[in-house]
Amino acid sequence: MTTKQYLIHGVTIHGKTFRPSDWADRLCGVMSRFRPSTDHNDPKYTYSPYVCPEMIANIKCVVVDERLRDIDPRALDFVLNFAKDNELVLTEMCEIPIK
Repeated sequence: MTTKQYLIHGVTIHGKTFRPSDWADRLCGVMSRFRPSTDHNDPKYTYSPYVCPEMIANIKCVVVDERLRDIDPRALDFVLNFAKDNELVLTEMCEIPIK
């Protein structure tokens, strides 16, 4: 079994840096409650393992794991549509094996 991961870049399709500068933290904060039932971290203090901010090549990004769909399909749609609506570069990063 595998899962896909997506990368939302903090750059628009027009090459502009996305603002506000803390957009990735805000998006991941909103999605923090979407976590596997076995994850007992407090969503007030940690990000979801399925929606995490990353800094890649000095660009703020968000890594999105499609397993978010298993918790709530609308949550995955929300994150991917956020990228689309804001014209952010979205790439399918990889498929990874899961246990």
